[in-house]
Amino acid sequence: WLVIDRKVYDVSKFSKRHPGGSRVISHYAGQDATDAFEAFHSDKALVKKYLKSLLIGELAPNQPSFESNKEKSLLEDFRELRCSVEKMGLLRSNPSFFFLIFLHLLMLDAASWLVVWYFGISLVPFLVGMALFTTAQIQMSWFQHDLGHCSVFRRPKWNRVMQIVVIDVLKGLPASWWNHLHNQHHAKPNCFRKDPDLNMHPLLFSLGKTLSVEVSMEMSGEAKL
Repeated sequence: WLVIDRKVYDVSKFSKRHPGGSRVISHYAGQDATDAFEAFHSDKALVKKYLKSLLIGELAPNQPSFESNKEKSLLEDFRELRCSVEKMGLLRSNPSFFFLIFLHLLMLDAASWLVVWYFGISLVPFLVGMALFTTAQIQMSWFQHDLGHCSVFRRPKWNRVMQIVVIDVLKGLPASWWNHLHNQHHAKPNCFRKDPDLNMHPLLFSLGKTLSVEVSMEMSGEAKL
């Protein structure tokens, strides 16, 4: 169960069919998912049609619609800021801008291969080609990142298709893998055990005093076993 705008939904079965993946939605089990819902779904009118069949109740009037570990005033300020940003049109993309971005990435990628093909694989052409290719690949990563967030085209379908072209075809990485991890990151940013970006090797990285203690206790427990 989770809460969206004070309404309670049972997503136990739906989570397996959730387009964003089951982990993203299960991370909010027993919690208020209003802000995550607003952030992830651009076409809210369409999504809310599917929510009707999952509705099982509503919070009591005296029940707060936010987590106990969150500050109410800060949460209200955030929601007010988001509404202002949307009204100002700051979340609306410019497809022409992204088209030019994609075009210059293709030119950089093609130039990297042409330099090596025309001048050979001696040191200088190789270094120039490598610099062009590396720049193109890094910029493609950020471009597919925007596509993965469905922030380039109005229709999510076109964002998905274009993301597959960029990350699958031009970069050789699976879009499904990236979306699966990155959606979890934005659903629970910087939350240990829920944000995949924090799944780092405990011997190499340790974040903060609390995590350091937790990791050391786990390691000592495994050693005893």
